[in-house]
Amino acid sequence: MAMTRVDLPSADLCFDPVFLADDLATAAFAELDADIAWEQHYVHLFGRTLPAPRQSCWIGDSGASYTYSRTRFEPRPWPDSLLRIKHQLEAASGASFNSVLANRYRDGADCMGWHADDECELGPQPVIASLSLGGSRRFLLRSRTELADRLELRLSHGSLLLMRGDTQTRYQHCVPRTTKPCAPRINLTFRRILLPLAATGS
Repeated sequence: MAMTRVDLPSADLCFDPVFLADDLATAAFAELDADIAWEQHYVHLFGRTLPAPRQSCWIGDSGASYTYSRTRFEPRPWPDSLLRIKHQLEAASGASFNSVLANRYRDGADCMGWHADDECELGPQPVIASLSLGGSRRFLLRSRTELADRLELRLSHGSLLLMRGDTQTRYQHCVPRTTKPCAPRINLTFRRILLPLAATGS
């Protein structure tokens, strides 16, 4: 199925619920689950340091550092299994990625709070390619200024969501907890970190 535009004011979203066929998505999940060095990251909230409710790993090209929740992450090297997916997503999106945040949701209690991928390293209009593998989860978006501008998507096994343009400036997104039975899920959010000129050789 081709990418389909999602109607949401002031956002630029495209969605493909079956970007990877079921057998390919299942094989990718097994490879990545074994190949990625999953870590326990921590977040800083209201003066407290707490374990993030998921496992994560920051992966990318040399120099593609990322600061999130007042913590700076240096990239781990690309596993071959992840590079293959990166090349597929670059071909599908027309964008170039040098990093990915991999998140592993162990069950329905693992989640992602409201946020936007608007860190300065990503530039003013980042392209975020979000590939989901494993258990299906709800994905919510809400406008920063217009209460009525909201959207819910079901990110299923093998689905791909592209967020571009002013989406991160205008909207926040989250993956809420659920009490329903939920299989483990891997989410890969590919992005491009803007490297200093010295790091790019320019």
